[in-house]
Amino acid sequence: MDKSTVRLLHALLFFSAACALQITSTGPSSVEKASGENVKLDCQFSLSAADSGPLDIEWSLQPSDNQLEEKVVILYSGDRVYEDYYPPLKGRVYFSLPDPKSGDASINLSHLKASDTGTYQCKVKKAPGIGSQKVLLTVMVRPSKPRCSVEGSAQVGSDVVLKCKSTDGTSPLQYSWDRTSGTKLLPANAVLDPVGGTVSMRNATEAVSGTYRCTVSNRVGTDECVVQLSITQPPNTAGIIAGSVICVLLIILLIALILFCCCRARQRKKYEKEISYEIREDVPPPKSRVSTARSFSASQRSSLGSMSPSNLHEFAKPPYDKIPTEEYDRPPSQVPPSLSYAPSPLGHTPSRMAASNLSRMGAVPVMIPAQNRDGSIV
Repeated sequence: MDKSTVRLLHALLFFSAACALQITSTGPSSVEKASGENVKLDCQFSLSAADSGPLDIEWSLQPSDNQLEEKVVILYSGDRVYEDYYPPLKGRVYFSLPDPKSGDASINLSHLKASDTGTYQCKVKKAPGIGSQKVLLTVMVRPSKPRCSVEGSAQVGSDVVLKCKSTDGTSPLQYSWDRTSGTKLLPANAVLDPVGGTVSMRNATEAVSGTYRCTVSNRVGTDECVVQLSITQPPNTAGIIAGSVICVLLIILLIALILFCCCRARQRKKYEKEISYEIREDVPPPKSRVSTARSFSASQRSSLGSMSPSNLHEFAKPPYDKIPTEEYDRPPSQVPPSLSYAPSPLGHTPSRMAASNLSRMGAVPVMIPAQNRDGSIV
């Protein structure tokens, strides 16, 4: 092939490329946005006279793994828009222009989420031309509101650390501190850690007291918190120790007093109980009615023993009804000595008589009441 033929082929290729469909977008190939914001992904194109086929526009999300298939996000084909291909973006993706045939195939994404991060490809087809463009979208999370705190004893001469921490946000997070009161400058002995979010101060003095502000930031947002630092003189340690010792001694004294009162009360109860027992032992038992009954029975029997049978008619009527007694039913041999008759005035000692004879003679049986060990009558 001679040189003239080669030049002709190059000219034809250049002419066909100049007349084919082209992507003319001038926007950035990489976009960073914060979560919750909206973003526009550019995709402008131009057609040539040779592009006479139907127009197809397709936006797809490229997988991070080459072995996976790409996912169609939105499609324009046959003069119709299809927006329900990708469920995570359903209702949040749409074309920037109602009619993309004018040469603008850009799309808008609303209410971005961190999961929307990825590489999006715009592909425009109009036979025989075809063109494509990729845009990297990075959705970042703003730092959450940090929490400020003071660590260490806020006393003169102690070490104090101001801490600031944000629990949410896309890395890297940067922390900075400044003073909003007094000289507006951090103390000379302050050591700042922009990654950990701390400010360390050794041998703090009252001069470092004031209001401090922490600011956390990343590429898409910032937030801040405020903390009040107050350095005071240490308390009187000797006075605190003395007061503590006095309180302990008072408590011990109170406990001892309570125990002493309890012991005295117990001894008093014991003494009163012993006295009551002694009084009961000294009191003589009450006179038993049995002795009275026995004496009365003995006197009656003595009187009867001294009387002759002729005088017994005067005592025919007994003063009491018949009273059962255990001596009444005993045989003559078992009559106790209490039933024996006393000597008569004439000096005659009557012999023991049986209960039946005494009954015929008009004697009155007497029941002797029983008596307990303590002397009381049953």
